[in-house]
Amino acid sequence: MNNSCSCADARLSDGRQALIDDIRRLKKEKNAVVLAHYYVDGDIQDIADYVGDSLALAQKAQSACADADIVLMCGVDFMADTVKLLCPDKKVLVPDPAAGCSLADSCPPEDFARFIADHPGYTVISYVNTSLGVKALSDVLVTSGNARKIVESFPADAKLIFGPDRNLGAYINSVTGRDMVLWNGACHVHERFSAEAIARLKEEYPEAPVLVHPECKRPVVLMGDVVGSTAVLLDYALKSDSDTFIVATEPGILHRMRQGAPGKTFIPVPPSDSTCGCNDCNFMKLNTLAKLRDCLAGELNEVHVDPALAERALVPIRRMLELSK
Repeated sequence: MNNSCSCADARLSDGRQALIDDIRRLKKEKNAVVLAHYYVDGDIQDIADYVGDSLALAQKAQSACADADIVLMCGVDFMADTVKLLCPDKKVLVPDPAAGCSLADSCPPEDFARFIADHPGYTVISYVNTSLGVKALSDVLVTSGNARKIVESFPADAKLIFGPDRNLGAYINSVTGRDMVLWNGACHVHERFSAEAIARLKEEYPEAPVLVHPECKRPVVLMGDVVGSTAVLLDYALKSDSDTFIVATEPGILHRMRQGAPGKTFIPVPPSDSTCGCNDCNFMKLNTLAKLRDCLAGELNEVHVDPALAERALVPIRRMLELSK
């Protein structure tokens, strides 16, 4: 089976080095810090000052940006909003304002408010992959990396709402014995993985551990040898004695895996409707070197948040960071 795909080489171009040189120069001239998620293009990860998952980026935002004038967030919109909330006095920019999130879109604040009203007396736990409006309705936020820890910080009989990712919520219910009420949302990337695709790869690579993100559907999660956030999967892949891995999450993480363990083989699980190895997040891939350069040069696409909404949304973010220590 050929797991390579021309998509993996699409980022290469004749002007690539010139763009990288421009970005490095502009970062110095403008005293800018670049943050990037594991799912963006590898070239952007390489030029970023810090790369991480949602939790790490939130934890790093304030310290990494303390001495910067400009913070450029290469990811999706909810990540940039979080950086702006944590660094309100900084100019926060994004390479492409159209880089949204299907999971956040699956939970409109007005609908979520009605859902909460239908469950009086419940504590609201929301995944960080949400809009500012949903954050403002929440009691505490979580990421895939800290969700179990934060859920288990509540009494065993606590009445809890979890939104918007039904798959992550179901996984946390299964490992904690909780019975959280789940909002019916999902990530379009992780929804496309299938147990059948993993089974086919296991036939070809029977000794390869299966690494699965908990945003995947239950049948996929059950096939995982390791289930965890991108940071957890990366850490396992680098430390494991295995030399081949089957990876069920957005393939941007493979860039970091291959850098950290160049002698190992990382096989992306294809989406259920394709034989191509790329199950890319189209929103994350809106971040490009050219857009990053242009954004920084013109100080374009500045992130602004409503002050009243920001004040309410900051409360569950700070609670998450405190509970994550």
